[in-house]
Amino acid sequence: MLSLRSNPGFEIASSACGLLAMTNKTKSLFSLAQKYIPSGVNSPVRAFKAVGGAPVFIRKGKSPFLWDESGKKYIDFCMSWGALIFGHSPAGLIQTLRREIEYGTSFGAATQKEVKLAREINSFFPSMEKIRLVSSGTEAVMSAIRLARGFTGRKKILKIDGGYHGHADSLLVKAGSGAATFGIPDSAGVPDELARLTLSIPFNDMNALEKVFKKEGRNLAAFILEPVPANMGVILPKAGYLEAARKLTKKYGALLIFDEVITGFRISRGGAQQSFGIQPDLTTLGKILGGGLPIAAFGGRSKIMDQLAPAGPVYQAGTLSGNPMAVTAALWMLQALKSRDFDSLSRHAVGLTAGLRKWIRENDLPLCVNAMGSMFTLFFTHGPVTDYASAKKSDTERYAKFFHAALKAGIYLAPSQFEANFISSAHTPAQLKSTLRIFQKILGRN
Repeated sequence: MLSLRSNPGFEIASSACGLLAMTNKTKSLFSLAQKYIPSGVNSPVRAFKAVGGAPVFIRKGKSPFLWDESGKKYIDFCMSWGALIFGHSPAGLIQTLRREIEYGTSFGAATQKEVKLAREINSFFPSMEKIRLVSSGTEAVMSAIRLARGFTGRKKILKIDGGYHGHADSLLVKAGSGAATFGIPDSAGVPDELARLTLSIPFNDMNALEKVFKKEGRNLAAFILEPVPANMGVILPKAGYLEAARKLTKKYGALLIFDEVITGFRISRGGAQQSFGIQPDLTTLGKILGGGLPIAAFGGRSKIMDQLAPAGPVYQAGTLSGNPMAVTAALWMLQALKSRDFDSLSRHAVGLTAGLRKWIRENDLPLCVNAMGSMFTLFFTHGPVTDYASAKKSDTERYAKFFHAALKAGIYLAPSQFEANFISSAHTPAQLKSTLRIFQKILGRN
């Protein structure tokens, strides 16, 4: 067993009996969960099918740490799939929510704070001239797609291979994330007639992009993509690719939709569109916006957004949209993003990823680290990884071994090769250095 007693921020079980007790409790919980919940989980990747074994059941989180139901402590690099940019349970957010709950949990009516939040989001994302709040990233994307079709009067949607935009029917075609993990490019229950309206091309392939627009451009309602894909692992756009997407969508009258559910607020305060200097027609946001509470948003040019009901013909609604607790959390998050040193987060992340890349080069290992901002993926392939096809060359069995060795050492990573990992402002430089040493030890014997 790898000893971590001298490394700050990590704890491991001190005896075989302790490990056995944890294993037995996990198996018991998972067995009970499977009796009442499909596959025992409420979202597929949580089942650990991609890495094997029983899933960890989490009891609490604080700063960069998680504790499972057996009391074992982990340093967390999943961070609720990127949502927790300030770590678990930041004191200011918790105090704010405790005060707010005294006023009520849901009204199903307009509130002053919704207006304030929309203005705040616009200050971060000027391309979002008007904004509508929803409760999840999937809902934001689903609504944006319907709006794009209603605005343009066109039916077809273009996406990238491996691009995951939630589980709306229109977008479960060659999807990444869970679908990439399990080798299921499409989902049962999606009608063939609807699937045929979604076209998919390789990311970063300029020729494919130009060809599909030349052939189908006048039929396309929108081209939707994560400007920095994170649901097949982190993939960086090649120079000029996003610019070409913007130019072609304008030329053919299709809308450009940036899915910034993950990249929004994480690559920069204004998302990938600020970093690359490209304004999409519509943007979807989620995850980080609520600091762990369920809230998301979509928005864009006023002319497009005004097509939404009740003023326009495109229907979209939600009883919990603009939920007062979630809106309060979002207002706290955006204020914290304004007032804190955002650049230090990226600097700390670079310390970990650059150190890992250097060690991989020195040891000539078949590994590739892709990173941007505070997101990173360790691909078990020589690389480079530039699209879905090259990501799928990764050795998923080796990743599974690495994942479980890290878990045993007290490090919680994304339980899938085809996902991003995230660093929060709560991770200290000392903890990141310790993490690097542990990764090196695990990979040295993997």
